[in-house]
Amino acid sequence: MSRTTRLFELMQLLRRHRRPVSGQALASELQVSLRTLYRDIAELKAIGAQIDGEPGLGYVLKPDFMLPPLMFSGEEVEALTLGLKWVEQRADEQLASAATEVLAKVSAVLPRALNARLDDDALLVGPGWDRPQTVALTVLRQAISEERKLQLHYRDEAGNPSQRLIWPISLVFFESSRVLAAWCELRQGFRHFRTDRIEAARLLPEHYPRRRHALRQAWLTTLDHNDSCPEAHC
Repeated sequence: MSRTTRLFELMQLLRRHRRPVSGQALASELQVSLRTLYRDIAELKAIGAQIDGEPGLGYVLKPDFMLPPLMFSGEEVEALTLGLKWVEQRADEQLASAATEVLAKVSAVLPRALNARLDDDALLVGPGWDRPQTVALTVLRQAISEERKLQLHYRDEAGNPSQRLIWPISLVFFESSRVLAAWCELRQGFRHFRTDRIEAARLLPEHYPRRRHALRQAWLTTLDHNDSCPEAHC
C-alpha cells in the first residue's frame, strides 16, 4: 500500500469512528507499526485534518473535514450507480434530483474506462409499486430532520380514518411501500404509517420533547424485541 493510499485509508477509518479510537487499533487495521501510524497522524494534521487526541488517549476526527477521494474501483462505481438510480426511481422529487446531480458529478471526475461503468446496463432497478401519494415526502423529511411534530389525517388498511399527533423519526423505503415510523401521542407508543394512506399532514412549529436519535434507538429496540418489520404493521 502506498503512503498516499494509506493516508486516505486512515481518514476513512477515522470517519467511521465517532468516539476516540486507539492508535493501536488503527495501526492494526492498517497493518502498520504504531510509529508509522503516529507519523501518518502528524502528516494529516499538517495538511489541515482536525484530529483530536494523542498517543495513549485515542484519536477522533472532527466533522466537516474533506480530502479528495481515492479513485473508485469498477465494483464501487457499479454499487454507487445502482444505489443512486434506485433513489432516482423510488425517492421523492428532490432526492431523485439530488441523485441525478451526484451521478453527473461522479461522471465528471471518472476516467474514461470507469465512466463507461456508469452507463452499463448490467445492473438495473426494476419497476416498483407506484402508489398515489397526497402528502409530499419532502414534508415528512423536513419534520424528521427538524424534529418537529406532525398532525396527520390517516386512513388505516380497513379504511378507518383517524387524526394523529406524531413525532416522526424515520422514513423507511420498501419496494412496495414507504413507511413513516413515529411516536404516536394518541397510542402512546411507536407506530408505523404508510405514506400513501396519509391524507393530510400539517407541520407544527413545536419540537417534540425527546431527541430523535434517542427515539430511534428506542424504536429499533421494539423492533428487535418483537422480531417484526414495520411494513407488516401499517
